[in-house]
Amino acid sequence: MASLNRVLLMGNLTRDIEVKYTANNNAVANIGLAVNRRYRSGDEYREETTFVDCEAWGKTAETMAKYLSKGRPVFIEGRLKLDEWQDKEGNRRTKMVTVVENFQFIDSRPGGGDGGGGQQQSAPAAPAAPTGGVSPNDIPF
Repeated sequence: MASLNRVLLMGNLTRDIEVKYTANNNAVANIGLAVNRRYRSGDEYREETTFVDCEAWGKTAETMAKYLSKGRPVFIEGRLKLDEWQDKEGNRRTKMVTVVENFQFIDSRPGGGDGGGGQQQSAPAAPAAPTGGVSPNDIPF
């Protein structure tokens, strides 16, 4: 049976991106993303926020840290990964993480460092797999 693990997210960074390096000198960045959903409940509109933990590796991690900061919007393409570890008490812990495979800048805020390229400028990340014709402009928000 075929399977698919593809995530498309658009939201705002919850904190500045900090890059760390593994023992093999591979860059890794842990990224916090807040994704808002606006919906109607009866006669009023409500909003809920989902916080998503993401991680980026290599040049993608370094580029995101260089050009993005807390509060900036970003469109992320990636895949889900389950992290597992044992805490100090020996309990098994798990956390679902989105691994960033590609991303796009959403705004071109002055002083943001993205060269004013705007919404359609892609970062120099690994080529993305086809997304079935979905672009950030197709996603309602």
